[in-house]
This record gives sequence, C-alpha cells and structure tokens, in this order.
Amino acid sequence: MSMMTYRQALHDTLRAEMLRDENVLLIGEEIGVFEGSYKITAGMLAEFGEKRVRDTPIAEEGFTGAAIGAAMLGLRPVVEIMTINFSLLALDQIVNHAAKIYGMFGGQARVPLVIRTPGGGGQQLGATHSQNIELYYAFVPGMKVVAPSSPADAKALLLAAIRDDDPVLFLENLALYNTKGEVPDDDTPAEIGRAAVTREGADITVVAYSRMAAVALEVAERLAETEDIDVEVVDLRSLRPLDRDTVIASVKKTHCAVVLEDDWLTYGIGAEIAATISDGAFDWLDAPVRRVAMAEVPMPYSKPLETAALPSADDAATAIRQTLAAVSRRI
Repeated sequence: MSMMTYRQALHDTLRAEMLRDENVLLIGEEIGVFEGSYKITAGMLAEFGEKRVRDTPIAEEGFTGAAIGAAMLGLRPVVEIMTINFSLLALDQIVNHAAKIYGMFGGQARVPLVIRTPGGGGQQLGATHSQNIELYYAFVPGMKVVAPSSPADAKALLLAAIRDDDPVLFLENLALYNTKGEVPDDDTPAEIGRAAVTREGADITVVAYSRMAAVALEVAERLAETEDIDVEVVDLRSLRPLDRDTVIASVKKTHCAVVLEDDWLTYGIGAEIAATISDGAFDWLDAPVRRVAMAEVPMPYSKPLETAALPSADDAATAIRQTLAAVSRRI
C-alpha cells in the first residue's frame, strides 16, 4: 500500500497504462505543455512525446470525435475534458456515436474510449462550471459511467476503464483531487458495475457516490462515535451499469435508507436508487427512503450561497436521524 492523493493516483495510473500499452494515448486541452488544468498529466508530454500526448484546440466536439475514430481503429484514447460542463459541447459525439456504434454496427466496431472529466461545486466557479450532469450519460445505453470516491478506487476504476472495450465516462470531482488514502501497489482493475460496502452497519443504509460517498463515511463515523448510530455505507462506484443487488441486500439488512447525491434532486441518480429500493426491498422497509441533494437552483457564485446550495455532512446526518425517528414511531 502507498499513501497518496486522488490526483496522484490518477497521474500514476495513466502513466503506468501508457507504459504498459502503446495504444493508450492522451487527448485534450492543455494536457501537454501546460501539463493539464489539474496537473493530472504532469510530465506526460516530456516522457511520451507529442504523438501520444495530444494538445487540442478548444473544440470538445472535434477532439472527442477524433478520439472516437481513433478508438474504432484500435487505439485506446483517454480524453480529458476540462470539466463535465464542457462535455455538453461534445454531447452528440458521446451520446449518438460513442455509445451507439457497437450496437448500430452489429458488433463489428468497438469504441474503447475513456472520457475523464471533473464535476462538482464548491470552487466558486459559477453556475455553468459547477454542475453534476453525469445523469445525462448514465441515462444512455451503450455508455459506462464510473465515479470513484477514493484514491484507491480512482486507480482501480481507471485501470478498468482504460482496458474496457466500451466507452467509459470517468467522473471525477474537483473537491476530491487533494484527498488522501491508501492505494494498493498492484494493478488489479476494479469490476465496473460493482458497488462497494465501504462501512458495514446494522441501523441504516446510506447510498452515495463520488464526493458524497466520502461524506457518507465521514458522517457514519461521527454518528457511531457521538450517537451510537451504526450506519452502513454503500458506495455505488459505477452509475452505469448500476449494482442494484448490493443496494437491495443492504436495505434488506438495515430496513431503511438515505440516498446522498451532489446533483439536483429532481430526476436525479437518487431517484433511480429510491425506485430500485422500492422495487427490490419494499417489504423490508420500515420508513420511506429519504434523499439528500443539491438545492434546485443554478449554482451561486457567492461562497455563502454556494455552500448553502451544496448538500453537506450535516444535511446527511439530519436525514439519517429523521429516518431512524420515523422507524421508531412505526415500531
């Protein structure tokens, strides 16, 4: 095991995969000379050269389309889109081409493409640069969408994404880049589509992903120490395919659930999880499923307003207490 940041885990994994497979190449804005907006690709241009580290114009639709073509011809491009907000400019290429080519061509062409992109608020970047719009991609058959919450998962899921023969949206979060954790030294990829129970508990299930999965662990430890509440945490890790079985099994054990997400409540990932629990564990529920999400507003620039709009650890703790209180009233 090595202790490192989420950012370093991404950098080291990209470098290792570039060394392992000469078909892996990097494409994106300012990833070469500038070494990436978040320094994930620091040193890559000097080590691998311009052929495999391709700086692009500010043209997301164009370079994403070029990467799709390269993937169809046998390369394994890893595209960095500076933020998930800018992926909207490449939406047609991602949704109508990358996701559909394998099915439309009857399996004759694969698209082993990774699109790395961070989302999330909290950095005072305003309404158009602080979104969590992974739902747009998780909604689309033919795409895979993963969302690691820890440095260890950043490594394991990036290994899996690069080696996968299907297009994968690799969702990062700006607030996670400097978080630290232990990372295994081996290069075993994760299984895309498999959630993880990151903390076992008996009283209530909390389901989350990306930044909110880290928040869930923090809240679970705090409530265990201060209020003797035993929270089980399920980190989805993958939004498509979605590991419904792990979520359902956890709820059947604890009999109640709270879902945490960084995006808007309406039509969000949490709604899908709540429906999954209703379909698979309704008879085991002792209280309604509660959801904690961002305020239904464009993200404010003002720091106090931005903080108020984002879901917090206190919001999660309150939802857990309210759910357990509802259980007590029904017993």
